Amino acid sequence: MNALFKIAYQPYKWMIVIPAMFLNTLVIALICIVVGAVFNPDKADALAVIWARIFCAIAPIRVRIQGRQNYNPKASYVVVANHKSMVDIPVLHGFTGLTIKWVMKTELQKIPVFGTACTFLGCIYVDRSNGKSAVESIDAAKNRLSDKASIVFFAEGTRSRGKLLPFKKGAFVFAMTSGLPVLPVTIKNSEHILPSDTLDLMPGTVDLIIHPPVHIPNCSKAELNEKIDQIHQTVAGAL
Repeated sequence: MNALFKIAYQPYKWMIVIPAMFLNTLVIALICIVVGAVFNPDKADALAVIWARIFCAIAPIRVRIQGRQNYNPKASYVVVANHKSMVDIPVLHGFTGLTIKWVMKTELQKIPVFGTACTFLGCIYVDRSNGKSAVESIDAAKNRLSDKASIVFFAEGTRSRGKLLPFKKGAFVFAMTSGLPVLPVTIKNSEHILPSDTLDLMPGTVDLIIHPPVHIPNCSKAELNEKIDQIHQTVAGAL
């Protein structure tokens, strides 16, 4: 991107974008708590979509989607995506049309207002330091999900700073035991908009490549690992 444009964007970012994003998050989170408490998490999800779209409009971030024919927005999936930037969250939530529930680390639940709002959105908190507890939390969530809710896993377990990291097994075990298909998603270019561990936000375009869903039947450990490798190759191949 042109160096002069980067310099010119900085006042807009600090005076308009970041304050507006903070206010957007606070207001929508408070409304989500009320709507989620009075109605249900799926009703509150519509507000999260509004939050995501406002986020992208302010930056601004353009989202291009390939593969809309590969999924039904009203169906349930285990969404498995790569993760390079915090921008991935509003991009997925705001533009796929899916009713999304996030798998989040328990530390985020302690953030005032935000953590409570995510609870009322039906997000699933897991203790990443305790594998058994994480599996139990995800298993317990099955009974709380509606028949149109999709669970999103960033299967690398963290943001990648280079090439795609190996996938953790949790998403795939959940897909196998729940009977939901895995929906592989490749997110491209988000790291150029907001690099990891920085506030160096810039406008730009993010591409979502949505691949055909993959069913994972009950299978052996070796067969499951083979499925995971195949899905990893699918996501990596579009980067």
